[in-house]
Amino acid sequence: MRITKWVVGIILSVFISTIGLAVENKGAEKIQIDAGSKGAVSFPHRKHQDRLGDCNACHTMFPQEPQSLARLKENGQLKPKAVMKKLCVKCHKAEKKAGNKAGPTKCSKCHIR
Repeated sequence: MRITKWVVGIILSVFISTIGLAVENKGAEKIQIDAGSKGAVSFPHRKHQDRLGDCNACHTMFPQEPQSLARLKENGQLKPKAVMKKLCVKCHKAEKKAGNKAGPTKCSKCHIR
């Protein structure tokens, strides 16, 4: 009887952990990013999650929290265009060079005035 409870406990723990990981990887489908005079960016967040599969591909520069980019810019911890130049454009160019479908590399393709 004790072994059965122990096995059931392990199975439940694994199941709950798996659910937790799946929920952790779900962010907003799209995120509206205020980019000042350049115009807002409608960022396809879920599309990037599904494609990259690793939140840390982007979230090494900023936390996984709503409005984290705006907050870091306001506090002077993140320079405008830093994310775009160091992450977005760099990754899109690398994908294109590798022969994969890639996102835009020109400002006007993402910024909507």
